[in-house]
Amino acid sequence: MKNKLVITVSSLFLGILIFGLTTGFKATQAKKPWPVPDKNAKMANPVKADAAAIAEGKALWTKHCASCHGKIGHGDGTKAAQLKTEPGNFSSPAVQKQSDGTLFFKISEGREDMPSFKKKIPDTEDIWKLVVYMRTLTK
Repeated sequence: MKNKLVITVSSLFLGILIFGLTTGFKATQAKKPWPVPDKNAKMANPVKADAAAIAEGKALWTKHCASCHGKIGHGDGTKAAQLKTEPGNFSSPAVQKQSDGTLFFKISEGREDMPSFKKKIPDTEDIWKLVVYMRTLTK
């Protein structure tokens, strides 16, 4: 009985240690700067933020983004735990203060776990609609 308890406690400790290390690694990766060229960061969104654009952006979000970033952008999608980098919380002030051009660039180009969506969403207007929808993820 004592050996089983020691093994169980040891296994629990090892599990907590591994979880802590992997969570810490993700947190470190999330803080890695993602530079965006000035010309891209300064791009203005040509899509008007109306109900139609938001609805289309939400449909694109559901199809392409929610699996990692979560239904409402909190970084808690079904695939989030499998990623090496933290998907982030898009309702956070740090994300919301980024320019539309910055968000457009990151969606288009991708990096590491974040794929480039230039081929998956070839119509740039649709990527801008995603940005319009992302602006609604504030709660």
